[in-house]
Amino acid sequence: MTTQPETINPPGWKRPKGYANAIVLPKGRPLFIAGMVGWNADEQFTTDDFTAQFRQALLNIKACVEAAGSRIDCIGRMTIYVTDKRDYSEDLPGIGAAWREVMGRHYPAMALLEVKSLLEDGAKVEIEATGVVPE
Repeated sequence: MTTQPETINPPGWKRPKGYANAIVLPKGRPLFIAGMVGWNADEQFTTDDFTAQFRQALLNIKACVEAAGSRIDCIGRMTIYVTDKRDYSEDLPGIGAAWREVMGRHYPAMALLEVKSLLEDGAKVEIEATGVVPE
């Protein structure tokens, strides 16, 4: 088995836009990352800007991945919760730039859901992730 993830796209399907249809991860220990919001290590929001919170939530995911001894490309699945899907869709260039800065060109299988609210007051986005710590 390879040590790199493998993106799967069924034959005849169009290339996915910003997410993988399916991904096979390298062999390893499962890694589950709880929902990360866009606050800093002191659990404080420094901005109410959606894109900045999105970037910080990704950085928090990356910090957890690295603390576990894994790599960002070993994330196989992400669920993104937003309090207003317009915040997400209105700054796709900024979202894309934040994504490439933190995630590079790795696109796990993803879902995006709009929710009424998040547990932490002031949070506009929360991201949870599943991956592996490769052997």
